[in-house]
Amino acid sequence: MPPLPTSHPTLQSLRALLCGFAQIFLQQHPGCGVLVALAIIIGAPELLPGALLGGLTSMLVAQRRSYPQADIAIGLYGYNGILIGLLLCLKLPWTPLLPVLISASAALSSLLLAPWMRRMRQHGWLPAFTFPFVLLGWLLLALIVQLELPVAQPSHAPEQPQLSVLQLMLAVLRGLGQVIFLDSPLAGLCLLFGLRLADGRTALWALLGSSAGLALTLLSGWPSDGALAGLYGYNATLAAIALAQVYRCPLIPAGGILLALILQPSFSALGLPALTMPFILACWLIRAGAQSWHRAVKDSTPTG
Repeated sequence: MPPLPTSHPTLQSLRALLCGFAQIFLQQHPGCGVLVALAIIIGAPELLPGALLGGLTSMLVAQRRSYPQADIAIGLYGYNGILIGLLLCLKLPWTPLLPVLISASAALSSLLLAPWMRRMRQHGWLPAFTFPFVLLGWLLLALIVQLELPVAQPSHAPEQPQLSVLQLMLAVLRGLGQVIFLDSPLAGLCLLFGLRLADGRTALWALLGSSAGLALTLLSGWPSDGALAGLYGYNATLAAIALAQVYRCPLIPAGGILLALILQPSFSALGLPALTMPFILACWLIRAGAQSWHRAVKDSTPTG
């Protein structure tokens, strides 16, 4: 959906910010962005100020740096900042330091993304996806530990639920919500409606991704509490959405789901939070493999 040319600049900025929320799920529909923001209000309203500050800062930096207006309008310079704001609000209490950290990190995410996108378009680099968020997230989490900053108190963990059809359905919805650090099934349902509003096929693949992640995790004997909390579904969800947008063959998104799930435990072994890196690596591996295959086929094709 292209930006409205006659809109007031304030409305265009609001639309771009909403598209930034939608771009977390690789969409550019402002209505989807509204429902992503609503999901945050439902699941963890205390995270929304950080998300708004991160999104606005990253977008403002892009505008001041005169990055392509079309990219700003569809939210490409908003989603990494929003995710950084969510992460920092999740980990730190509100002190004067928190908005400074969010603003500085969100601004840096736009400065990192711009040259990557330029090289992607000019030299065929793989998409950045949420890599600026992951890289900055790792650095920020390490900084929090090194400086011994006071951390936000975690919410009370719910009791371990029994495996039932209802709990499995709720876990699938939590897998959607965990993309933005939410463990509320109602927030996950709101996200599903947002994806359906943007594209019905994307909503279906999101459900399949989260469901497959949950099923494979339980069948592999991994901790059921993490599985039912959706912690093994969100990377599979993003991989399914991203790959289904590019490849029509359903086996490729299915392969991305499996790869994301296989890669996720390796980050715990390395002492790193996974964040969305398993999704990124799964998509990079599949797209790099597809590009290599196409080049090999092209090189082996005899010319007339």
